[in-house]
Amino acid sequence: MPLNDDQNSDSESSRLSESTASSSDSEYSRQSFNSDSSSKPGSPASASPPKVITFDELMAATRNLSNWTLAHEIAVNANFCIKHEDYPQNSFAGTVKQIVHKAFWDHLESELNEDPPEYKHAIKLFEEIKEILLSFLTPGANRIHNQICEVLDTDLIRQQAEHNAVDIPGLANYIINTMGKLCAPIRDNDIKQLKATDNIVELLRQIFHVLDLMKVDMANYTIKSLRPYLWHNLVDYERTKFQEILEETPSALNLTTEWIKESIEDELSSISDESSSSPGADSSSKPIISPTLVLNNGYLKLLQWDYCKTFPETLITDEVRLQELREKLNQLKVIACVSLITNNMVGAAIVDVPDFADQLKRISLPLLEGMNKKSFDLKEALNAIGIHICSTVNKSLSERGVPTLTEEMQSNLMGQIAHIVEKNNPVCSLIDKRIQLFMRSLLALPSFQKCMPTMPGGLSVIQAEMECLGSQYASIVNFNKKVYGPFYANILRKLLFPEAAMEKTEAEASSN
Repeated sequence: MPLNDDQNSDSESSRLSESTASSSDSEYSRQSFNSDSSSKPGSPASASPPKVITFDELMAATRNLSNWTLAHEIAVNANFCIKHEDYPQNSFAGTVKQIVHKAFWDHLESELNEDPPEYKHAIKLFEEIKEILLSFLTPGANRIHNQICEVLDTDLIRQQAEHNAVDIPGLANYIINTMGKLCAPIRDNDIKQLKATDNIVELLRQIFHVLDLMKVDMANYTIKSLRPYLWHNLVDYERTKFQEILEETPSALNLTTEWIKESIEDELSSISDESSSSPGADSSSKPIISPTLVLNNGYLKLLQWDYCKTFPETLITDEVRLQELREKLNQLKVIACVSLITNNMVGAAIVDVPDFADQLKRISLPLLEGMNKKSFDLKEALNAIGIHICSTVNKSLSERGVPTLTEEMQSNLMGQIAHIVEKNNPVCSLIDKRIQLFMRSLLALPSFQKCMPTMPGGLSVIQAEMECLGSQYASIVNFNKKVYGPFYANILRKLLFPEAAMEKTEAEASSN
């Protein structure tokens, strides 16, 4: 078996892009690591359907990633992924790791430089590399499995070492070529850098680093593959578990009932206000309230929730996630208010300033970091933002030879920005209504529809962030509706149609 695999690379790549249903090593195409099929060849449409697995098998698989809470996170958070992290270099743990690793690689280099070379630790490294490469393969990738085992046969390498005939550069070259076939496209540049490394010890060290990155890529591909199964199976699983809790604790829906009741009262109040403003309206008729609208209004209230209050039971799993969204939304709201005030007051001065909206965000975001903490002084942050904006505008005007803002204009602008902190500020109220309008429109879309509703005026400066946040929010809401829909339906039926609910209860009692 030749160690240099370059001659076979073209035909190998061709085989590796065939159907994942194949029993050859082509089953483990690089496509399996990649979520973006446009950048690498993928399986044809005729590939076999995914294997049907039971929920127990699914949970056993996700248990290796973490636990049921992680499975819920994967299901509702489309952006969830595992990241490759290392200890900070200046930390104690990072320093210790650096010292230990340097000692290991220095020792390996000294062994290989001996005459004759000592291969004991190098053989262990090749054995570990072989196991990692094999872990990337799926069942049925027989040819590449056998090839890896033959080339990285540690018994054979030990025999070669006894005769000082180990071709370490050749083994490393084979490993790099194999990694190139199995890695995600995002690792192509890392593979190129490996091929450009001459020092064999440094090369082995970098090979392990890239293999660590490939492990993360594989985990993230597994997460993406599991998400559709998790989403559908977790609905039944969570619903069943909650039903068991409800049977043991009948009061387990009290807070949820109160949450929905408040939403109904808000809707009745809104209808009453509309009726009073319409002279021809029939005030004697009973208002018709949409259960879907009531529920959506309830979900919207969560984005303004007072987290000193206890959360509805059916949303406990997502409480932290929703609180984080609320905090991000508050930050974006302030940025939109600052942008609207600035445009209204000095719009003519900044109309020719390139990327002013991005500049405004770069100014505001760091100063608003941690604004939801009790110790945060929002008024002070807004004063600082006002000063920076005036400075940025004046600098741009000066560069173009245009008169800068007068002291009065600067004072007015900074004053208007500082007033955002006040309760019932008209600009803040306007932006808040438009954010609520966008979120309401998002919830009104069918769950399968991926497009975003039109962004209301005044929010263009935060459009990208709002769409990202809105997507996360809609994912949480849609999943929650799927799981707890039957419980919500019973509560809504009792609150909106008490007579029908009573008749149904009596009918069930008489039949029993």
